Amino acid sequence: MSVSAGLRSRLGATTAGINERVRRGLAPVRQLLAELTDAWGVAWRRSLQMRVVISTLALSTAVVLVLGLVLQTQIAQRLMQAKEADARVRTETGAVLVERDLAGVDPDREGAQGELNNALDRLTNASSAEGRQATAGEFRAVLSTSVADEQAQVAAGPVEDVPVTLREAVASGALASQYTTTVGEQGVEVPTLVVGQPVRTAVGEMEFYLLFPLTSEQRTLGTVQSTLIVGGLVLLLLLAGIAGIVTRQVVRPVRQAAEIAERFADGHLDERMPVQGEDEVARLGESYNEMAGSIQSQIRQLEEFGALQRRFTSDVSHELRTPLTTVRMAADVLYASRDELLPALRRSSELLVAELDRFEALLADLLEISRLDAGVAELGAERVDMHGVVMRAVEAVRGIADETGTPLELELPPGVPAEVDPRRVERIVRNLVANAIDHSEGKPVRVVLAGDERTVAVLVRDHGVGLRPGEAGLVFNRFWRAEESRARRSGGSGLGLSIAIEDARLHGGWLQAWGEPGKGAAFRLTLPRTVGDVVESSPLPLGPGEEPPEPVAEPASVPTPPRSRTPAASQAQDDA
Repeated sequence: MSVSAGLRSRLGATTAGINERVRRGLAPVRQLLAELTDAWGVAWRRSLQMRVVISTLALSTAVVLVLGLVLQTQIAQRLMQAKEADARVRTETGAVLVERDLAGVDPDREGAQGELNNALDRLTNASSAEGRQATAGEFRAVLSTSVADEQAQVAAGPVEDVPVTLREAVASGALASQYTTTVGEQGVEVPTLVVGQPVRTAVGEMEFYLLFPLTSEQRTLGTVQSTLIVGGLVLLLLLAGIAGIVTRQVVRPVRQAAEIAERFADGHLDERMPVQGEDEVARLGESYNEMAGSIQSQIRQLEEFGALQRRFTSDVSHELRTPLTTVRMAADVLYASRDELLPALRRSSELLVAELDRFEALLADLLEISRLDAGVAELGAERVDMHGVVMRAVEAVRGIADETGTPLELELPPGVPAEVDPRRVERIVRNLVANAIDHSEGKPVRVVLAGDERTVAVLVRDHGVGLRPGEAGLVFNRFWRAEESRARRSGGSGLGLSIAIEDARLHGGWLQAWGEPGKGAAFRLTLPRTVGDVVESSPLPLGPGEEPPEPVAEPASVPTPPRSRTPAASQAQDDA
């Protein structure tokens, strides 16, 4: 028993090892098949010409198969009908000759077998002389007494090749025929047509049969079948070529239009489709060129208008600096001597200085926005520890937090390096934290720093008023405010978050917001560790519960999709 168990165990282990090796050997084959299937699927989806040619081939194959089967069936039926008709005529003629030779023969007496053989020989010789094989073809003759009289049966010729059912029909006195299979030379099966009828002798009737081999008809049908197959394949190839040529005439202009449209979308506004002829494709090209010309004209008008607007903003901002400097100097003088002024004048000087501070901040933001819009903003990236950058931003607004009694909860681990522009990142974080403090209503504000192999992220979370539905997508708009009537502690121009998201895009990163009324808000800044890398995910979750699907990272100059926005967002925008 133990020997048997050990043998079974070894056999099981051997079988498992063989199966494992087979699976490993088949793994590359499966992978190759999967790659081929994927490549075929991509080619099928992307190539209209391939789909048209393959569809044409499939439908043509079905039509050719049906037509081939119909033709083959019709030819076979006509061929066999002609064969059977000739065979019946030949049998009737042969029966007349055999009856004449057997008019005085008694099949039951001795020596009758030889007379029957002689009669069949004379029939064969007579048929050869008359040339009747040209119609019905070659045959073998059979003479036999009734099938019912097996013991006294006398026969000449291969009577064993005659089917019993046919002998019964002939025994009833009818001219009958039947298709059967006989064994020829070297044991080869030969399809055969057997035709029989009764013939009279001196003492009664005998059964007379002619066996016509169908080898020639079989060869003819084989030739027809081969011709149909070859003709069908040639026809399919011709149809495929015709379909490819015809489809190419339509697909080629479409592909050309797609390529020109892609180049046009990339900024080559002078791209146009060549127009030849007056057909539908030519009209399509003319319509596309008219559309492209109209779009080009409108884009240039918009570019000119945008450049004029940016120039106006920049010029106004620069022009305002000189009077602003003068007013600032006068205000500083008044503010320095405010203790000597009357109470009303003292309050006026304080308000004047405060509003001048806000005006200068607004002017600086306008100049920054004009540089970003003009595309001349430069990224002064250097490899720094994000811990220090975020700490400087938090310390810059700690005074506002102390004034409002808002606790700051910091989770800023050291040793999180990244290639960033410290000034811009510090400005983003400072703006987010200031917004969170303004909207936290005295509740703690949490600032978290984290990183993974490819990205770093800063999350600013508060538990204040939050964002109403739909506001998360508005917080980065210029001059947008969540609540116009709210009093602001940190001031703000309404441009802070607009500049912040442009700074994030300049890094090739994301700035996203999330929020719910009464639950607070969260802003998440996600940046690549190395300039030029693509941001595909963030190491920090944006809001509680399931995080929305991450958008595909865009280049620095391309807007990042602002998906879920944080409650701080609406607040941050107000700060801005």
